[in-house]
Amino acid sequence: MAERETLRAFQARLAERLQAAQSRPVAAQWLAVHAGGRACLLPLPQAGEIFPWTAPQPVPHVRPWFLGVANLRGRLCGVIRLAHWLADSPLPATEPVAEDAPAHLVALGDALGVNAALRVDRLLGLRGAGSFLRVQQADAVRPPWLGPCLEDAQGQAWQVLDLQALATESAFLQIAA
Repeated sequence: MAERETLRAFQARLAERLQAAQSRPVAAQWLAVHAGGRACLLPLPQAGEIFPWTAPQPVPHVRPWFLGVANLRGRLCGVIRLAHWLADSPLPATEPVAEDAPAHLVALGDALGVNAALRVDRLLGLRGAGSFLRVQQADAVRPPWLGPCLEDAQGQAWQVLDLQALATESAFLQIAA
């Protein structure tokens, strides 16, 4: 009988905790990364697993931003050099691309339906909306995968990348040179 009451008490506590977790606002919304001197924010629901740098197998006759394919937990993923992909966009670079620096791979989320990973220069942690003071105005026509540009308290600009829009971008999907 005591076990039954203990189980009921446990279930009641668990239900309370689940309800409290659902009503609590999500603190982190983005994974902050640096790629080619650009500070970028990747939406957490669209980003997948983070991997240490794994040298991909080169693929001939591809665009310069496509590094090749890598086996990430048994899944073959195309590896995209995010800094070079962004170099073709209307974003200013603040420092040169360091090819020999330690890097990481951020896989696109499974829900996006694209087996791809982005090579980023540095991981900078998680960020929430409270980390930013204002949205900067965009002065140019921008591709749909470039989200808003946010500014933090130090004046650093952070570019939000819409990975879902990127995964459907025809130029992103066409890797042949």
